[in-house]
Amino acid sequence: MKIIQLFLISLLFVACNVSPQPIYYGSDACHYCDMTIVDRQHASQMVTAKGKVYKYDAIECMVHSLQDEFKDTEMAHKIVANLNNPGELIDASNASYLVSENLQSPMGANLSAFANTEEAQKAKEKFTGKIYNWDDIQKHLKLK
Repeated sequence: MKIIQLFLISLLFVACNVSPQPIYYGSDACHYCDMTIVDRQHASQMVTAKGKVYKYDAIECMVHSLQDEFKDTEMAHKIVANLNNPGELIDASNASYLVSENLQSPMGANLSAFANTEEAQKAKEKFTGKIYNWDDIQKHLKLK
């Protein structure tokens, strides 16, 4: 009987997990556009407060999904790929974003994320473009 109780308790902890999940590049599909997620430099992910995970092939897909489908949903995590460290997912709210025609993203918004403003500024010097914070990139993409 104790084994069953321990199993049920452990199952409860697993079911209530509100952590980001690994992105399986080449097999996971984007929640917004259904494209296969292959680009480690532009992927993103959201996790609801209830633990439901949504994965995206591009940051712009996540932002559009947040604006269109999840505007009233509390998110526990919003994370984006760090262009300078492919595969590393960083907090979207703290990232800096560069929109540059010389640095293309999968869905054509030419949007890349960086861990901090200094990294974004270095990329801007190399590729040109405009730097945004999280609030401003959402406004920028809402106009599209």
